[in-house]
Amino acid sequence: MRHGVTEIIRAALEEVLSEGAFKIEQLPDLIIEKSKKDEFGDFTTNIAMLMAPLLKRPPRELASLLRDKISGQPQVVKCEVAGPGFINIFLDKAYWTSILEEIIKKGADFGNSETGKGKRVQVEFVSANPTGPLHIGHGRGAAVGDSLSKILTAAGFDVVKEYYINDVGRQMEILGRSVYLRYLELLGKTITFPEDSYKGGYIKDVARDFMLKSGERYKDAPEGDAVPVFSRFAGEVLLKKIEGDLRDFRIDFDVWYSEKALHEKGLVNATIEELKKRGYIYESEGALWFKTTEFGDDKDRVLIKADGSMTYFASDIAYHREKIERGFSTIIDVWGADHHGYEARVRALIRALGLDDSALKVIFIQLVALLRAGAPVPMGKREGEFVTLRQVMDEVGVDACRFFFLMRRSDAQLDFDLELAKSQAPENPVYYVQYCHARIMSIIDFAREKDLRIPERFDTALLEKLNQKDEIDIIKHLGSFEKVVEKSALSMEPHRITFYLMELAGLFHPYYNKNRVVTEDPLLTQARLLFCKVISTVVANGLKLLGVAAPMKM
Repeated sequence: MRHGVTEIIRAALEEVLSEGAFKIEQLPDLIIEKSKKDEFGDFTTNIAMLMAPLLKRPPRELASLLRDKISGQPQVVKCEVAGPGFINIFLDKAYWTSILEEIIKKGADFGNSETGKGKRVQVEFVSANPTGPLHIGHGRGAAVGDSLSKILTAAGFDVVKEYYINDVGRQMEILGRSVYLRYLELLGKTITFPEDSYKGGYIKDVARDFMLKSGERYKDAPEGDAVPVFSRFAGEVLLKKIEGDLRDFRIDFDVWYSEKALHEKGLVNATIEELKKRGYIYESEGALWFKTTEFGDDKDRVLIKADGSMTYFASDIAYHREKIERGFSTIIDVWGADHHGYEARVRALIRALGLDDSALKVIFIQLVALLRAGAPVPMGKREGEFVTLRQVMDEVGVDACRFFFLMRRSDAQLDFDLELAKSQAPENPVYYVQYCHARIMSIIDFAREKDLRIPERFDTALLEKLNQKDEIDIIKHLGSFEKVVEKSALSMEPHRITFYLMELAGLFHPYYNKNRVVTEDPLLTQARLLFCKVISTVVANGLKLLGVAAPMKM
């Protein structure tokens, strides 16, 4: 059985603590990194420097004690103390080659863990108002939220993916009026459009659909009676379009939660009443205010305006209270960058209810700059138009679309080059990674055509054939996949998987270009075929977490 380096260090630490009769309430998290240079070993850790203040011992002294214990662990060739107290660990080849056996054994489950076992997590993402098509900013949020959900699930968390539908309020009223006015225009009336109306071409399409369904029935209807009808119709049409776009983007939500349902169930009023009981609501200038400044917000927030209408924030606090009551250990909100100021308000609600707001995690999605061959893509000339997710999907494909959206940290601006995303060249990251899998499948097909047997497992003779430095480097990278998935889940950073796959492809392609897989040596051929198959398993597992296909041919 392979002992992970984490287990090796932890066992040594426990032994040192036991022998020294050291008492410590909680151990710090082990920080273990791959060494940047071979002369510094395979792994390095600063655990001695973290522990030294707690144990009141000099870091190098503690590092020396740990070095002696680690050196006696199975599969450790050598252990050294460096600098102010770093511990460098050198592992034998058997440690690395055992990783290949583990990947074969686990197959599609390699990378999965029980890190989050017993913990329920809700990930709410996209949640765009059903007032228009999804744009590329929504697409990036969709890719991040969906990939994060897959990664959390792989790490053992019980995940619920949720879309919050803002289907009441002023924006829906504006939508209804915009479609109604376009409807009247289609019927020959001369219309002056308000400044705040929606003016995109899709509004005309919805108005045309309504006219085909209802004819001239609402031509002379009072606006006050017509607008709610048009609002409901347009909302349903556009929500179906959003659902279709997301389904084609390979995203299926577990829950579609309607803001309207919050009001129908009385949850908004109930939440306001609860805050009143706790003394956090006051009236001023005819409006009802929530004392969010008592919990770190920069100003108090209106819940009910002087005209009696509720703000979006009133619905949002009810929604987040309802999330908490559903028993999630963690609530993850994926928001656009323009929502930065909103986080303090929601945290104020959670704390006002007497709860721990650390359960709330917010991921902000920065803007996407769309390029074509390095030049910015101009927006539509007509007012109200923008680049939709559907347009980008149709041009570059879902795989490239999702991969590119996940190539940077979510809080960093992303440059998305359409021509690069479509190119079949090493410079295209998604092509480079997918080609790694397709290339291996082609190798395996070639071997089968030659009636060459691909072993089901590694034996000693086969493992001995994998003795090149670049083979060991690839095995080391394969061995880090489980930890990368775990860290990606705990840090809520899907881009770590993308980086990992790009690095793996960057190791495999040069290796393949230098080495024949099918050779004159039968044992070497079998070893390399199985080695390639193992690599393809990890590539496929990683791509699956991104929602990207692992193609058999390209």
